[in-house]
Amino acid sequence: VQLVESGGGLVQPGGSLRLSCAASGFTFSYYPMRWHRQAPGKERELVASNSSAGFSTKYADSVKGRFTISRDNAKNMVYLQMNSLKPGDTAVYYCCAPVYSDYWGQGTQVTVSS
Repeated sequence: VQLVESGGGLVQPGGSLRLSCAASGFTFSYYPMRWHRQAPGKERELVASNSSAGFSTKYADSVKGRFTISRDNAKNMVYLQMNSLKPGDTAVYYCCAPVYSDYWGQGTQVTVSS
């Protein structure tokens, strides 16, 4: 299982970013996918998840209405569209595939600052 995140960067408060996660090494369309984040000095937290077909989604209360998780099973990709970003969203964002056990990507840094 390999997961590679991309799309992070520095953005001003109120701005937007779209994170991507390229998955390989397993039958992507069979499994739900998750995005987590970890801010400095804090535990890793679940941000968003979606079902294998993408029809069911869940979000942390802190990002509801601002973030959208989606996936393209034909491309083995999962995305996280982040709008109205706040300084509190600053963290390393990780893609996770629960394939028997949890597999993680290397993470992508998101910094929200003016």
